Amino acid sequence: MPSRRPLRSPVAVTAVTCAALATGLLGAPQPAAASGVRIHDIQGTTRISPLAGERVTGVPGIVTAIRASGSARGFWVQDPHPDDDPATSEAIFVFTGKETPDVAVGDSVTVAGKVTEYYPGGKDAGLQSVTELTGADWDVLASGLPLPAPVKLNTASIPARYAPSAGGGSIESLPLRPRSYALDRFESLEGMRVSVTDAPVVGPTNTHRELWVTAQPGHHRTARGGTLYSSYGDPNPGRIKVTSLIPPPAAGSGTAGQQPFPVADVGQRLTGTTTGPLDYDNYGGYTIQATQLGTVTGRGPAPETTRKQRADELAVATYNVENLSPKTPQAKFDRLASALVRRLAAPDVVALEEVQDDDGPTDDGVVTAGVTLRKLTDAVKAAGGPAYEWRQIDPVDGQDGGQPGGNIRVAFLFDPERVAFTDIAGGDATTPVRVLADHGKATLSASPGRIAPGDPAWRDSRKPLVGQFSFRNRPGSRVFVVADHFNSKGGDQGLDSRFQPPARTSENRRTAQARLVNTFVKSLLATDPKADVVVAGDLNDYQFSPALKTLTQGGVLTDLVNRLPLPERYGYVYNGNSQVLDHMLTSRHLTRPDYDIVHINAEYADQASDHDPQVLRIRP
Repeated sequence: MPSRRPLRSPVAVTAVTCAALATGLLGAPQPAAASGVRIHDIQGTTRISPLAGERVTGVPGIVTAIRASGSARGFWVQDPHPDDDPATSEAIFVFTGKETPDVAVGDSVTVAGKVTEYYPGGKDAGLQSVTELTGADWDVLASGLPLPAPVKLNTASIPARYAPSAGGGSIESLPLRPRSYALDRFESLEGMRVSVTDAPVVGPTNTHRELWVTAQPGHHRTARGGTLYSSYGDPNPGRIKVTSLIPPPAAGSGTAGQQPFPVADVGQRLTGTTTGPLDYDNYGGYTIQATQLGTVTGRGPAPETTRKQRADELAVATYNVENLSPKTPQAKFDRLASALVRRLAAPDVVALEEVQDDDGPTDDGVVTAGVTLRKLTDAVKAAGGPAYEWRQIDPVDGQDGGQPGGNIRVAFLFDPERVAFTDIAGGDATTPVRVLADHGKATLSASPGRIAPGDPAWRDSRKPLVGQFSFRNRPGSRVFVVADHFNSKGGDQGLDSRFQPPARTSENRRTAQARLVNTFVKSLLATDPKADVVVAGDLNDYQFSPALKTLTQGGVLTDLVNRLPLPERYGYVYNGNSQVLDHMLTSRHLTRPDYDIVHINAEYADQASDHDPQVLRIRP
C-alpha cells in the first residue's frame, strides 16, 4: 500500500531556502541512501522507459499536482534539476489507485516504486503509454517548496510537423525528436508542468469538464475561430485538451480555492495562464491537468440562420439528430424543431439521421419509429413550422448498428404544401430498390426504397434510403433524394496513436458503401442523364477521403462542401478539429446549387446535436 513516511527530522524550509531552490542554487533535500536514479533516467529518450519493469528507489522530486478522486489517484513529481537532454521528461506520475496520496503540492519527496507503462484504454486500443511508478512509497523531506516553472506551449515550442512515421508500425522505439515533431515534443514533457496563455478555444466544453485550446493560434483557423482539419497530412499539432484538478465548488458553498470548470464555445478564449502537468488519456491524447485555469473571455460567433428559399427553389436539408427517440427529453425535440423552422427556414425536404425506434435503446424487438417522428413533427408545428409528413423504412431488428436496441435509421420529412412524395409500393428492409425507365425518364421500383440492403457493406450499418419527390412549382418534375448515414469511424487508430501513420480501417467499409451509392446514381443517370439527384447525410468521412472520392467517381456527383471557402468547410468538431462529416452532393444537371452549412451546434457547449445541419437550394 502506498505510504507517506516523513523523515525523523524534516528539513526546515525557510524563505531563503525556497529562494535558493527556485533558482537552482540549492538541491532538494536527499536521503542518505539514494539509488542515484533520477526521473529523466526513468523516462529515457524513447516513449518506453529503459527501466520498465524494474523497481527504483530514492527518486527525488517535488510534488507538483495531485489527483485526489476517481480510481486512478496519485500525484505528479518533477525534478527541479533537469539534465541537458530535451528528449527526457523530468516528471512522472506516481499511481496510488483508489488511495488518496498523503502528500501536498510543494512537498520535496523521494519515491520508490516499480516503473510501469500504462496504456489508456488497454494496449490493444493502439494509444501511447504513460510512464508511471506503481506500488510506490515515499518520504517527505520538506514542504512548501516552490514549483518548477512551467514550459510554455506556443508556436515557438511546438513543431509544425505532427508525428514521425514508422510506416504504420509503432513509434515507441524511435528516439524522441522534440524539435521535429509535436507528438515527440509532448512526450518529452510527459508529466511536467506546462502552460498555455490566452489560448483560443477550439473545442467546446463537454459534459466531462473538458475543452480544447490551440497553442498555435495562427494555424488553420476557421472563419469562426476554430482549427480546420483539411488534410491527413496536418492534424493541427497545436491542439491540446484542458481538464482540471481543481475540485468544483459544492452548490452554494462558496468554498475558497475552488472554481467551476469554464464553460466555453469555439471562438472564445481562455485568457490568462492555464497551468498543470501534461497528461495523456484515451479520450483525446495529451491533456493539461490544470491546477490553474484561465478565464473565458470574448464572445464566440452567434448561431447562424440560413435564408428562406425562394418560390422557385427547392430546399433540401440534412440533419443528424443524435439518437432521437421518445425517451429523449422534450426540450431537445423543441430545440430541433425551432432550429428547423427558424435557423433552417423550414426546408421543403429534410434527410434525418439517427432516428431511433419508438422505445429508444430498450432492446425488445420494437422497430417502428412513428412515435419518434410524430413527436418531432408535432414540435415543428408548435414552433410555427409546416405540417411535415414523413417517409422511412423500418429496419430489421438489431441489423443497422448504432446504440444497441435503438434500431437507428434515416428518414425523410417533407412539406406537402411545397413538394409531393411519389409513393411506390414495394420498399422494405431487405428488398433492393431498382431504377426503371418511364417514358424517357427515370423512376424507382419502390419509393421509399433501400439501396442494396443485403450487401455486406451495410452489415450493422444504416442502409441508404432513396425517395422520389416532385416540386409543386414544376408539375412533372422528379427529384431523387438519397439519405445516407455511413458506418462510423469505430476501430480506427487515433491521430495521437503510437502507430504512425494511424490505420483507418473503418474507411474500407465506407468506401464500399460509397461505391454502392455511386453505382445507384450512375444507374439513374444512365436512364436519364438529366435526372436531378441529391445525395445527403452523415457520411462519417472527410471531403478528401477515399470514400468521397469513390462517391463522386466518374463526375456523377459534386461534393458541395468543396465549393465553400476553405475556412468554412466544417460542420463537426472533434478533439479540437473542425471537420467535415456531413455532406450534400448533387448530380451534374443541377448546375447552380446554393449550399450552406448552418453552424448552430458543433461549436457550442450547449448543443441540441453534435452535428451542424446543412441546407441546399436548387431549381429542379
